[in-house]
Amino acid sequence: MSKAAELAALIGSGQAQGNKNLIINGDMQCWQRATAATTVTNAYATVDRYKFTENTSGAFSSERSTDAPTGTGYSLKLQCTTADTSMAAGDYAYMVQNIEAQNLQSLQYGTSSAKTLTLSFWVKSNKTGTYSMALGKVDNTVYIFVHEYTISQANTWEKKTITISPTAGSTSFITSAAGAIDNDNGTGLSVYWWLCSGTDLNGGTSNAWSSTTTHYTTTNIVNWFDSTSNNFYLAQAQLEIGEVATPFEHEDFGTTLRKCKRYFQKVPGRLFGGYDASSGADYLQWYFDGEMRAQPTVTGVTYGTVDIDEGDFTTAHQIYNASPSSYAQYAQTATADAEL
Repeated sequence: MSKAAELAALIGSGQAQGNKNLIINGDMQCWQRATAATTVTNAYATVDRYKFTENTSGAFSSERSTDAPTGTGYSLKLQCTTADTSMAAGDYAYMVQNIEAQNLQSLQYGTSSAKTLTLSFWVKSNKTGTYSMALGKVDNTVYIFVHEYTISQANTWEKKTITISPTAGSTSFITSAAGAIDNDNGTGLSVYWWLCSGTDLNGGTSNAWSSTTTHYTTTNIVNWFDSTSNNFYLAQAQLEIGEVATPFEHEDFGTTLRKCKRYFQKVPGRLFGGYDASSGADYLQWYFDGEMRAQPTVTGVTYGTVDIDEGDFTTAHQIYNASPSSYAQYAQTATADAEL
């Protein structure tokens, strides 16, 4: 096929168009919470849009790293800080990005026209061996796709490409009505990178969908927690429609940050103050940078009480103090969290 024909095919499939990456912040540009090494506590801790979960007797941290596969940019670095050399049945650890359901309607899951996806990413670790990724479809009936990948050479960046067919494993889960993803602002798909799992969660078959909701890895997965020397780097994660991995989509920082702020943002934002003469109270109105996914949980206000103003709760919050003394103390460290 000529280069012109290849380009025409890509354009026709939508793969050559912008905004193809279903993963937000795939190149680890945005770190609103922290960039330094932070102990993982089953939450969003550092890099935007990636959640960390751990249930072992070990521990690990996450941080921003300038060690990147192309020599520039950032990667996400994980470091084992407390070892767990023997996995109990219920032990597990992973990082996950939850993708908003209404951003996934083009996949046509739940129909015979369901699209094939391709996940690509760069990975590096001193701990070689077999790892597992998983794709969880959580709306309606839960289905889980599992795929092994191997880190072959220690301390070396390797690119992994995984094709996710809607009928992988000769299944019809995704192409049946139960495979549908709701058109709403909840979680539609969850992309997991697993670090370890005990027998309660590791019964999956590589390259197959399963209706067993505890099959998130295979039994071959390494125990990444077996040494405090173990690290794990992830960069340039991309999930796209199609059967091949296209070049990574480098998005400008402003665009990525706006996407991330739909789920999490913090002061400073647009703050406007006022005074209610009838009650002797004052207030600040925090207008978010763009509409958030849902009404957020606001925390970290250092003075006064938080109340929600009437109107669209996803675009503004009112910070109210019945006994004012100083505007300067309002909302110095406030955050708004609408993560999935």
